[in-house]
Amino acid sequence: MPEENITRIQLGEKELILIGTAHVSKQSAEQVKEVIERERPDSVCIELDAQRYQSVTDNSKWKETDIFKVIKDKKASLLLMNLAISSFQNRLADQFGIKPGQEMIQGIESAKEIGADLVLADRNIQITFSRIWGNIGFMGKAQLLTSVFFSIFSKETISEEDLEKMKSQDTLNAVMNEFTQAFPKLKTPLIDERDQYLAQKIKEAPGKKIVAVLGAAHVPGITKEVHHEHDLEALSTRPPKSKWPTILGWALPVLLVAIIAYTFYLNPAAGIDQTISWVLWTATLGAIGAAVAFGHPLAILTAFVGGPIGALHPLLAAGWFSGLAQAYVRRPNVGDFETLSRDVFTIKGFWDNKVTRVLLVVVLTNLGTAAGNIIGGADVIRLFLKNIT
Repeated sequence: MPEENITRIQLGEKELILIGTAHVSKQSAEQVKEVIERERPDSVCIELDAQRYQSVTDNSKWKETDIFKVIKDKKASLLLMNLAISSFQNRLADQFGIKPGQEMIQGIESAKEIGADLVLADRNIQITFSRIWGNIGFMGKAQLLTSVFFSIFSKETISEEDLEKMKSQDTLNAVMNEFTQAFPKLKTPLIDERDQYLAQKIKEAPGKKIVAVLGAAHVPGITKEVHHEHDLEALSTRPPKSKWPTILGWALPVLLVAIIAYTFYLNPAAGIDQTISWVLWTATLGAIGAAVAFGHPLAILTAFVGGPIGALHPLLAAGWFSGLAQAYVRRPNVGDFETLSRDVFTIKGFWDNKVTRVLLVVVLTNLGTAAGNIIGGADVIRLFLKNIT
């Protein structure tokens, strides 16, 4: 491997050796092994956080994770993004025989072999996603979620030209590349802030000689940022949540209830008709959504009962209830998630995968409930206007 992939920085008494790797290049792992064995540093920094390190070093534990625990620990969004990245990596592996991230694994192994301290230098991936989420607005959130969901099931091939471009990116940057173009603000949390975080962790690593294994895209930024001090605590702070979604989420159901209550005051019989109409529309269409997904009868019943509740309460969703009921009957684990990108290539695999079924139940129940809320709400307004005229 050429020496230009290596950047040497003298920072006081410390010597920092940055290896700019290509995450989808077989040669990068070989260079990591060669440099660490030759330089014998005091510390080896790798571009992973604790969660990604655990998934790299203990695959069996990750596969055995229970989906209910994932939801309880509020890691569902992380799991979804990891699934998108995993699907992306699987397509690379299938097309080109490449195992992304091999250079990080090599860095871990080589650090252990020479007795160097291993430093997990990247920011927590949930913090990065949280700060990305706070930078893209409502429409950006909808586009991001839609793209991530469909990327899980994508069979799109990756061209040789795209592969060459990815050799200067890390996997997370490659997956999010489309969004950094559509939303320039994403560059700050995805790249710039991580450059600052990585630079600070690298220069704080124990010892006088430090080797850092990094995606080549981060090397220029780290080379500049390492000469400045950065507040890791500030860079790890989740952005404050906007109050408007919560306000609107509560205001609309309150308005609906107020209209029904006033109609009751004017004409109790019409108020009863409003209530029955709205409940039946939200409950029935939610249940139909679960049925279309071939949900278990318990999931369909749960969607029927939960439809009106989810439509009224902004912190709840009928699909969560029906999805949990489906998961209870056919409990998936993360091992099912890891085979999802391949299972969906066949009709049988699509319907047999327990996670796919849960996702379908959740999504279609929520769509049905939302449709029922619109139709039922329109009927509520119709009856209200009829009684005040």
